[in-house]
Order: sequence, then structure tokens, then C-alpha cells
Amino acid sequence: MKSQPSISIIFPVKNEGENVRSTLESLFSIETNYAFETIVVDDGSTDGCCNFLETYQNKARVKLVQTKGIGAANARNLGAAKASGEYLIFCDAHLQFENWWIDRLLEPLVSGKSDAVTPGIADMENPQAIGYGQTLSPKLETGWNLKQNNLFETAVLPGGCFVISRKVFNDVGGFEIGFKTWGHEDVELSIKLWLFGYRCHVLPDVTILHLFRRIHPYKVRSDDVYYNLIRMAFSHFNDVRIQKCKMFITNSKAKIIESQVLQDGVIKQRESYFQKRKYNDDWYFKKFHIDF
Repeated sequence: MKSQPSISIIFPVKNEGENVRSTLESLFSIETNYAFETIVVDDGSTDGCCNFLETYQNKARVKLVQTKGIGAANARNLGAAKASGEYLIFCDAHLQFENWWIDRLLEPLVSGKSDAVTPGIADMENPQAIGYGQTLSPKLETGWNLKQNNLFETAVLPGGCFVISRKVFNDVGGFEIGFKTWGHEDVELSIKLWLFGYRCHVLPDVTILHLFRRIHPYKVRSDDVYYNLIRMAFSHFNDVRIQKCKMFITNSKAKIIESQVLQDGVIKQRESYFQKRKYNDDWYFKKFHIDF
């Protein structure tokens, strides 16, 4: 086993049923030349999905962190804070892995070709259906990229599986700490990485299997998703794009949500980000041919 670089694999978990066990079984069965630590962040599950870890045969290889429910973004941030690795791999808790995926995914970062890398992500129930990173629609909805040869740039890193160096993750402040339960965390981090001058890529020759679910196994409020959208907009976008985002809110709560976001200190964050970033949002949307 190589001792360097060190790797931490972080799984945010909430009401995953048997998926946590099957995902870990897959992880611990694959071939790799790297030692890694595994961190499971149980974000207030109510279905006992992590109870098996108390008597798990690989218990010594899993660090369990429990919360009362802090949301997808902050569960990932907490996992990163508990990690000791030089490189962080964020994974959903409903995946299946192939041999050498860690080694191959890490290579572009170690060699300086990229700052964050995602594999091809296939549908566990239809493995021939594979997405290669994501882009955004004019309504900021995510859609999958088609396959390209070799390492290629992507507008959005799917949170289901990607690797990033701890140094880069910390430099951009990790996932948005002000986000509520769920929504836009992957998009916000990806935009922030690009604007701050970092590079996000897809390595199409590596594929992991992902269980795509039709509904969340926990409650997601539309107001929380809208809150995250508006917070992201104020953090990174010009005034015209902020107005567009407010128009996406289909109920009468746009002003209330905007007021909450502003009260929560987003303008101070916006000023900090604008001072630090290398590119603006015009550059990002033009680069990836996103009509927004």
C-alpha cells in the first residue's frame, strides 16, 4: 500500500435502508493500491440504516459521525472536517464500484491535470445509461453530458461521486454552509470552483454504478430548495441573473425567501467571493455555452 497521498472517502447518509451496507461491501471488495479511510455521516436517519455498523465485520475501517440533521451540504462538510486525507472523495451511499476506480480517478489530481474529478456515473438498473458530468439548462436544471474521449471539462460535478484535494476544498470554503436541507449544493460548489480558478473534469474511462431514486427517502421542502437557489444567486451571480432566479420561484414566497437569504448574511459572503474569484459568472456561462 502507498502511504501517500492519503485518501478519505466520505458518505453522507440519510434513511438509506440497506444501501449503506451494500455500498460499503462494494467499496471494501475492490482492488486499489491506496490506503483509505471511510467516513459515514449519518445525518439524522430515522430508519436505522447505520445500526449494522455496531457489529460490522469491517467496523474498524469505518468512522461513523452522527448528526441530528444538518442537510446534505453540511453533512459533507462535517465529513471533510473529520477526515485526515490529503484527498477527499465524496460519494452517495447507494453506489457500486469497479476495481482501481480510486487509483485512476486520483491520477489527474496527483499529476496536476485537474483540481476535481468525477467518473462516468451509470444507472445501477440500466448500466448502459451513463452520464459524464453535468451541465445546466436555461432554468439551472442539471443535465448529463455526453461522453467525450479522455479527460474533459465539466460545468458541474455530480455530488454522487467526485474527488477533490483537501487544499482546494478548503480554499473555496467547501460546500455552502448556509444551505438548507437539500438542493443546488453540487452546482454551487462547481460554480465556485470554476470562478475561483480551479478546474473540474470528467474521467470517462472510470464508471461507478448509482441507484437513481424517484423520490427522496426524507422530506425536502420546496422552500428550502428555493432558499438555496437564491443564496447561490446572491453569492455568485450578477443582478440580472439574480432576478432570473427569483422568477423561478413559482409560489408567492419569492420576497420572503429573498429577505431570509439577505438576513442570513449573504451580501458579506458575496463581497468576499467577488474579491477572491478569478472569473465572473459571465465567463462561466459563456465557457460552457449555458444560455442563462
